[in-house]
Amino acid sequence: MSNTPHEIQDEFPEYAEKMHALKAGDERFGKLLEDYREVNRAIHRAETEVEPVGDVQMETMRKQRMVLKDEIYGMLTKA
Repeated sequence: MSNTPHEIQDEFPEYAEKMHALKAGDERFGKLLEDYREVNRAIHRAETEVEPVGDVQMETMRKQRMVLKDEIYGMLTKA
């Protein structure tokens, strides 16, 4: 397991410019990025035991991050 946060710009570096443009022009996309950051930070805090959580909560947060990441990627590839 990696304790490195999965920042969205690191996940899709080839879409950096598109991300910036969509964030500025699409409120829904901006909300998705914000939600991703929040859950990603919560996972990172849990993994580094700053704010430990149970296994079920960790799995739920990881699934939520994956859903958000998929939705963000979908919007990036359609833009």
